[in-house]
Amino acid sequence: MKDVSEWEIVVRLSLACVLGALIGLERESLNRPAGLRTYTLVSVGSALAMIVSLDMYVQYHNYVTADPGRIAAQVVSGIGFLGAGTIMREGATIRGLTTAAGLWVVACIGLAVGAGLYGPAVLTTALILVVLIYFARFEEKFTGLREYKGFVMVVDDRPGQVGKVGSALGEMNVLIKNIQLSRLEGEEGALEVELLLQLPPSVSPAMVREQLAKVPGTRSVERLN
Repeated sequence: MKDVSEWEIVVRLSLACVLGALIGLERESLNRPAGLRTYTLVSVGSALAMIVSLDMYVQYHNYVTADPGRIAAQVVSGIGFLGAGTIMREGATIRGLTTAAGLWVVACIGLAVGAGLYGPAVLTTALILVVLIYFARFEEKFTGLREYKGFVMVVDDRPGQVGKVGSALGEMNVLIKNIQLSRLEGEEGALEVELLLQLPPSVSPAMVREQLAKVPGTRSVERLN
């Protein structure tokens, strides 16, 4: 195993930064708990851990029994704590699983770049972007893949507001399987409404989101992954 030059280290860290940022940008566009900066930091940090692990092996393998993957291996298990922080259970719904899985994959991409496996790292990044961007659209066309759809709304906290939401869904024959209400701290007069809905075959999640956005008093509508 040869020593890695300083120039190659710069290339590896830079590539890890770019690949992590590409995936993080997609998450950032959907306003997820972990976005551009988090994904970039995880990718670069993982690449650095792999570089350090390999460099220590090159320097000390003649003197002690060294494992070139020991430091890097801790990244895979350690990233679980960061991913767990993005997963939230509220009522019957669970939010953040896709974001947590993305962090784990980005860490693996960083490790691959740090090890000099540029091709697999770039290919994996491209595949992950395809999954995140296009699989969601594919899934919406086949609503049977998920029986229930989750939405979260921020609405004005005033009497009758939740009733307006229910009426809008009723007009589309959408069933409310679960609803959670909570007041937003730091945003006066705002109420967060989380919905678990059962959609008829003729109604897509995009149609529901559009209809909910038209309800008077609605500030924002977001679909949950």
